[in-house]
Amino acid sequence: MALSRDEVEHIADLAKLGLTAEEVETFREQLSAILDYAAILQRLDTDAIPPTASVLPLRNVMRADEAAPALPQADALANAPSIEDGYFQVKAILE
Repeated sequence: MALSRDEVEHIADLAKLGLTAEEVETFREQLSAILDYAAILQRLDTDAIPPTASVLPLRNVMRADEAAPALPQADALANAPSIEDGYFQVKAILE
């Protein structure tokens, strides 16, 4: 399916893209090739293939939550550029 220059310019306008004449022609060719390939895929018989959300088996990748000792405060603050009363000191961002 070959797209026209006007169609590519309309798509670019919807995406708020400013394209040069050369870019319009490049994208016209590329988008047309993509649509041609999509048309080929549409012709495939997929009736025997069940719908699926993922082709990979689902599994939980989270580890068990186990309590562990916390980092000592002195170690946590060791590389802080500024410390006040045992806490990180940062510049105020609001007045």
